[in-house]
Amino acid sequence: MNFTRLKESDEYRRRREELRVAELDLVDHVERVATLRRQLQADTVVDDYQLVDAASGDPVRLSGLFSGPDRALILYHFMYGKAQAEPCPLCTMWIDGYNAIAAHLMRNADFAVVAAAEPAAIRTHAASRGWSNLRLLSAGDSTFKYDLGSEEADGSQTEWISVFTRGVDGTVRHLYSKGAQVADDRRERGIDLLSPVWHLLDLTPAGRDDWYPSLSY
Repeated sequence: MNFTRLKESDEYRRRREELRVAELDLVDHVERVATLRRQLQADTVVDDYQLVDAASGDPVRLSGLFSGPDRALILYHFMYGKAQAEPCPLCTMWIDGYNAIAAHLMRNADFAVVAAAEPAAIRTHAASRGWSNLRLLSAGDSTFKYDLGSEEADGSQTEWISVFTRGVDGTVRHLYSKGAQVADDRRERGIDLLSPVWHLLDLTPAGRDDWYPSLSY
C-alpha cells in the first residue's frame, strides 16, 4: 500500500510495509480484546450506592445514573480527595478529553466522573478546567470507591474505570473495572486507550518518552 505520493526510498517503503502489517495485527488484537470484554457476564450485583451530585450537592443513587435499562454506565474514578489532596494531573488530562467528547459518547452510553473529594472541591476544579458537559459526582460517605478498587483503606486513590448495567427491575450489576496498573512493571499503561494524547505522541520520533501531564503549562 502507498500512503503518500512522495519519492520515498526503497528501504523506507520496506520498513513502512513491515509497520503496516504490525499495525494491522494491533487492530486485530484490540478487537479480540474488546470481544473478550464484551463477553464478560454482568452477574455481580452491587449495592445501590448513594453518591452526591457535585453540581447540586443532592444525593443520587448509582441506579439513578442510568438514563435507560438498555444502556451501560461508564464511571471514571478521579484521583482526587482523601489522601490525594490535589487533583491528579493525569486524570485531569483524561477528563479534559471526556468533556470534549461527552455529547458523542452519551449517544451510546451513560457516563460520569466520581471522586472522593467534597462536592465544592470538585466544582472548583471543574470550573478551572471548563468541564461543562460532564456529570461529576462525589463518593461522599459511601464505600463505593473502596469496594470497586480505586481507593485503599488509607485513603489513597488510583485512576480507574468501571462499567455497570441495570436491569428492568433496577438492579445494578458490575461488568468491568480496570486501573492503570496491569502488572508490577506496568504502572501507568493499563488505560492508555482512554486518551489519544499518548497515541499521538507515539507517532513522533521521540515518542512519549517520560512526558507527564501537568495541571498548568
